[in-house]
Formats: sequence, structure tokens, C-alpha cells
Amino acid sequence: MTHCLKKEKNYSYIEAGEGTPIIVLHGLMGGLSNFDSVIKNFSQKGFKVIIPELPIYTMSLLKTNVKSFAKYLHDFIVFKGYDEVILLGNSLGGHIGLYHTKLYPEKVKALIITGSSGLYESAMGGGYTKRSDYEVIKKKAQDVFYDPAVATKEIVDEVYETVNDRNKLIKTLAIAKSAIRHNMAKDLPKMNIPTCIIWGKNDYVTPPEVALEFDSLLPDSELFWIDKCGHAAMMEHPDEFNEILDAWLQKRGIK
Repeated sequence: MTHCLKKEKNYSYIEAGEGTPIIVLHGLMGGLSNFDSVIKNFSQKGFKVIIPELPIYTMSLLKTNVKSFAKYLHDFIVFKGYDEVILLGNSLGGHIGLYHTKLYPEKVKALIITGSSGLYESAMGGGYTKRSDYEVIKKKAQDVFYDPAVATKEIVDEVYETVNDRNKLIKTLAIAKSAIRHNMAKDLPKMNIPTCIIWGKNDYVTPPEVALEFDSLLPDSELFWIDKCGHAAMMEHPDEFNEILDAWLQKRGIK
């Protein structure tokens, strides 16, 4: 990671650039480095890109849920003194962004979701019965991407370590249950915020029909597809992801 992690109060985050804040929300197994290309690109285009470390494994078990993470995000936005932010979330991060927007719509200027949970959950919390088998976990990590080579040894090792840490596994399963419990199908039609949906055509975790449902339920959304792409478009096709988002922000006059 080329950017330094800042630590203030009880927050840790990466920050680069100046301008309208884009707060990037990582997923359950997603490191901050997954967004290297986003931070590099948009921090040079009149945006301040901030990636907070979400307290996925540090909250008490009772607070390990989508709603608590959305409130944590709100507290962070208030702490930073931002009036309005753009939220960009992948996987669980997308769900947290959506839930935050439901609770605090006045704080959100625009929303970008990619491979987001919130309507459909498949592989997030299941299939860990053979968690001690490295090859099984490796296959699970590779399934996140269209090109299995994107799942580097470093990524596989991190997933393996996470699912074999009993405390983290318990919280992973709690989050998976919470994601199902906090289904947003009834909330989305009321959320009139400009939303950019960028989705991998080959997403196995949240399949393409999930993107179509998000697009049909959200009142002010546009859907963009990336071919030969799995669950983490900003990692697998960073340039195309940035081009789509850049063009959308310009078209909508969001700056």
C-alpha cells in the first residue's frame, strides 16, 4: 500500500487528494489495497478519497451487523466534518453504503455500488466446514474473480487466516446473517439518490440478476456492465471501472 494509514480517535483510514469526499467502503474479506487504482485516479481529479478501516472484526458480537457499521460510518463522516459525501462500496461495503443512505440521506451526494450485498447473499457466510483445507479456501477465493490468477497467494493467505481465526469466523457468520436480515428490497424505491451500479457480468457471489434488481428498485440509478469480470470490478478491471465512474460523475455533474 503506497498510502499511509492515518489513526485519529478510534478511526484508521487512508486519505488522498483534495475536493469532494469519496468514502470507499471495503467488503468482508476486502483489504484497503483493493482500491489502489480508485484512490490514485480520483485523488488527482478534484476528489478527496478516504478509505476507512471498517470495524468488521473489532465490534462486539452484538454490534456486528450492517446497521451498526452504517452508524459507525455516519460517526466517521461527522468526525471528519463532511456535509455531503459520495459513497463507493464493494460487496458488504455496498450494503453498508446503502443502509447508511437509508438512515442519513441528507449526508449522501451520490452512491456507487459494485457487487453489493443487500438483496441477495450466496457465498458470503457459507461453505467454511472445510476451512482448514487450504486448497478449498483457495478455490473459494478464486471464485470471487473471473480470472482466478487475481486471487494472489497473499489474498488466499489472508482469507485462510480469517476463516481459521475462531473469533473472526463467528463474526463473519454473524455479518452474513445480518446481511440477510437487513434485506433492502423495500427500502430502495424510497432512496432517491443518484446511484451508479457497476457490475461484473461474471459475478458468481452476487450474480448479474442482482444488479438488474438493484437498477429496477432504485429510482435514480444507472447500470454499467464489465465483461469477463467477477465480484470485485475495481480490482479485476481497474481502468475500465475508473473510466465508467469518471464518465458517470461528469455526466451527472457530481463534483
